[in-house]
Amino acid sequence: MLYAGIGWTASGFEIAVLDGNGHGDRPAVRFAADRSKEIASYLNGLGRSVTAVVDSTNGMLDGGFMAAGLDMYRADPAILPPRPGFGSVPAVELARAAWRDPGSLVRLKIESGSLTGRLDEHHAAMASSDEALAAMTAAGRSLEHGDRTRGQIALTFDDGPHPPYTGRILDILESYGVRATFFCVGLNAGARGEDLRRMAEQGHGVGNHTWSHPYLPDLSATELADQLNRTGDVIADAFGAVPAFFRPPYGSRTPAVLRSLTDLGARLALWDVDTEDWAMPGPEVIARTVLRQTIPGSIVLMHDGGGDRSQTVTALPSVIEGLLARGLEFVRVEDLVTPNFATGER
Repeated sequence: MLYAGIGWTASGFEIAVLDGNGHGDRPAVRFAADRSKEIASYLNGLGRSVTAVVDSTNGMLDGGFMAAGLDMYRADPAILPPRPGFGSVPAVELARAAWRDPGSLVRLKIESGSLTGRLDEHHAAMASSDEALAAMTAAGRSLEHGDRTRGQIALTFDDGPHPPYTGRILDILESYGVRATFFCVGLNAGARGEDLRRMAEQGHGVGNHTWSHPYLPDLSATELADQLNRTGDVIADAFGAVPAFFRPPYGSRTPAVLRSLTDLGARLALWDVDTEDWAMPGPEVIARTVLRQTIPGSIVLMHDGGGDRSQTVTALPSVIEGLLARGLEFVRVEDLVTPNFATGER
């Protein structure tokens, strides 16, 4: 048995491997953020059963790694040392936590992803935030959908940019002449500036989706600010503009998180149509979900990163053609904002 800790840093990922005796016989290996397939190949090539471990501040890799046949686990803060100023718990500490007590880890499942074992907690936290979220909406600081009387909808794509899926999605959008909004993870955005520049050239919107796709309630206020600010800076450098909206990973929130986001001046972009394409239900199911649930003003949640997004790419032409046939106009999330939005009127 081998234990592989997967940590993230300001520039990419680090992998540390320990054997069944808790010894490391190889130096830590580093990968750029857009090399997730290479990381999966490296781990699969170790030649023995591998327990691959991330922490709750890293939600970018598990889906793709599970699809590649790896056993993925999450180590939660209670069993880990403190995180550094910016980054996950070091990779070697993740591997040590797994070696010391494998039973303390949570084995991730493709259908529940990074939040496996925490869904009840997640839903309770969101429910406790309803009043605070309503106040943000009334103040024009949160948007779940646009004006229902206008024939406009917004396609959105989370977790990229990531090859090859972002490029293929941009090709399809360009061929139909429609706009979308991409909520980018900072690590990926820093590695794929050419994709952001192409988004700008094609007239798409770009939003902030944190640096490493963490579960926000596990962050301190300082860590949350760093996640947003660093991502905003990277996007502005490549895209040419500061993101207009922020989308919390998983939609995660608590009253404290929303207070911090308000203090940071963030405007939230949520959604009212969830394709759940991250669970890879099949392109037909993805397309059917969008076409059944989308109405004027809808914000549709899809993904161009965070795993194998070939099903999303395959479904996209049917989605676009079906919605165009209804006479709906594809706009950026920021274009859904009306004068009434600023006063919270719906």
